[in-house]
Amino acid sequence: MTATYAARPARTVRPALTTELVTDPGAFAALAPAWTRLHRRCATATPFQSHAWLHSWWRSYGRPGRLRILLVRSGPDLVAAAPLTLVRSPLTALVPLGGAISDYGDLLLDDADDGRGADALTGELSLAARTALIDLREVRPGGAAERIYERWPGPRRRVPDSLCLELPAAPMADLIARLPSKKAQRVRAKLRKLTALGVTRRVAGPHDTDRALRRLLELHRLQWAERKVTTEHLRPRFREHLLRAVGAMARSGDAVVTEFLLGTEVVAVDVTLLSPHLAGGYLYGAHPRLRELRADVAVILLDACADHAATGAHRTLSLMRGDEPYKHHWRPDPVPSVRLLLARRRTVPLLSAALYDVAARRHGKEVLHRWQDLRRGESACMAPRGRREVSDRP
Repeated sequence: MTATYAARPARTVRPALTTELVTDPGAFAALAPAWTRLHRRCATATPFQSHAWLHSWWRSYGRPGRLRILLVRSGPDLVAAAPLTLVRSPLTALVPLGGAISDYGDLLLDDADDGRGADALTGELSLAARTALIDLREVRPGGAAERIYERWPGPRRRVPDSLCLELPAAPMADLIARLPSKKAQRVRAKLRKLTALGVTRRVAGPHDTDRALRRLLELHRLQWAERKVTTEHLRPRFREHLLRAVGAMARSGDAVVTEFLLGTEVVAVDVTLLSPHLAGGYLYGAHPRLRELRADVAVILLDACADHAATGAHRTLSLMRGDEPYKHHWRPDPVPSVRLLLARRRTVPLLSAALYDVAARRHGKEVLHRWQDLRRGESACMAPRGRREVSDRP
């Protein structure tokens, strides 16, 4: 007698999730291959969440004993990561690696995650928040950290952070087409002038990246001589970080270093950082002679950056953090980043202190802006009539 059995659909057995806290810099370094795979599977990731950037930042800026990296694995694969460091001042908090020199901060979550990875990472962060505030700065709207925020079981607050300006990842011709006709004509004229001046560009190869970055920093120092500059960009630790991080990112296709030449002299260098869906110009250096020749540096840089962003699957060309007036000439979309504050009941005082600091800083900025507006109004009343400020920007 033969027994027959009804066919059953095959059942997929999902690997159990495991979590891990990494505090050893050597173990962080060894995560590079798995971290890079996760970074490429996270559509919201920016270049500032790449392993090359974060590990290099830790080597230049990290403090011994403060590394706190939370990992979630499905079998051998990373499905979520929170790259954090512990700070004691002004409040005890866990903040993203990357610090102030990174335009965006975020966590990493696999796009294929069914929610279990996000739940596991939320649980690990909740355990970490027993003694420290979780303070996630500069998160792009829709970032992976927002999925954690939605699941957070304790007190939480979302406050505005820096403003970033963004364009579609499109060729320069398409960006020009977004402009009013007269402004578009001026930009085209500036591009023709660059051709007439003989400005050319080339992408630094893997063996030339280090030299090109050193030239960038030299030109950056020169262009800001006797003007207000971000002093961190002039320090040895930043130089070491930039050479190390961007060199590795250029070799893996996550950065492009472009040199601009007049004849045989390199007169400008630009770093464009790349992630799966976002590209952005991070830092540049330009010789003052370009200004003397009336060559528009903003047009030079955006032309190259747009070309890099238009390739591949990039959707966004970020003009990075900052609300500088010249960026608005391109009609970008304002995209405010957010700051996500997560606490437990016992760390509510830390959350309250952080919110008080945010409010105080906002009030201070409002007072400063009103004072500046008043000073500009007084200057305009005293200025001779019939004179106009002339700018060489489009």
